[in-house]
Amino acid sequence: MFVPESFLIALIMMITSTICWGSWANTYKLTKGYRFELFYWDYAFGILIISLVFAFTLGSTGNDASSFMNNVRAADGSNIAYAMVGGFIFNIANLLLVAGIEMAGLAIAFPVSIGIALVVGVILSYALQPKGDPLMLAIGVALAILAVILDGKAYSNLASRGSSVSRKSIVVCLISGVLMGAFAPFVTRALTAGHPLTAYSIAVFFTLGSLLCCFVVNVYFMKHPLVGAPVDFSGYFRTRATDHILGLLGGAVWGTGTVLNFVAAGLVGVAISYAIGQASPMVAALWGVFVWKEFRGANSRARLYLGGMFACYMLALFVIARAYTGG
Repeated sequence: MFVPESFLIALIMMITSTICWGSWANTYKLTKGYRFELFYWDYAFGILIISLVFAFTLGSTGNDASSFMNNVRAADGSNIAYAMVGGFIFNIANLLLVAGIEMAGLAIAFPVSIGIALVVGVILSYALQPKGDPLMLAIGVALAILAVILDGKAYSNLASRGSSVSRKSIVVCLISGVLMGAFAPFVTRALTAGHPLTAYSIAVFFTLGSLLCCFVVNVYFMKHPLVGAPVDFSGYFRTRATDHILGLLGGAVWGTGTVLNFVAAGLVGVAISYAIGQASPMVAALWGVFVWKEFRGANSRARLYLGGMFACYMLALFVIARAYTGG
């Protein structure tokens, strides 16, 4: 089983996970009229498939106790359950986040949801696995939250759309944020308690839990969407093959980031790995600025907020990296 042998390699893996988590949504932008509830089925299959690929390649090098199949046989059943519950919770949070973005806009949804997720995820994970300098980690998380707020301020200073934010949309974002942070402790338990799973094994059961969640939660949202009209499965089979491929690719990109984040967590701890991974809004903003031209015609205040966001995120990454104390 491949594991990082130095902090530098782990840091590269965590930054790569940030890039993946901030980039997967581009595949949805490339689809043509594909409802997100339908796209999400391809996405969910994509994250499971890529986690299995990693498990049977990098996770199975050498036929020892840590190789994927041997680890699954030896691990406590409770840890498998923890990993699957974590994936189930993440899936609900991700669906609510997308709904929140559609209802309230990126300017509100990201600061509320990701900001809360950062605090909840890091605090709960650190409580279960106190690894790293707590002061440096707290400062880094505070900087990351400030960056998310500045990101929201930048988007809110774009041309006004004349829309108002409902109480329902704020509640959706709040719930998304709590759940997005709540999955991290389950990963921590699966990685550290009793006879633990390896990061590769956790990723497989985490993504399996996420896929199984779709048969409950995504089916519900198809019938009772928070935004738009109900949609049925017939649309899934009528869509272009290209859109299905994009959905699978989006899942593979997010899943790659997840595996790398979990593997790095084995060295640095889940709190640090999760915090760095949640710098993904910075990457999403880069795509928005340079590829999707979302800031074309933005005023000087929006650009100032955007510059502050990038500066805070880079400083947050540096401080959180310094929180690693070895061991």
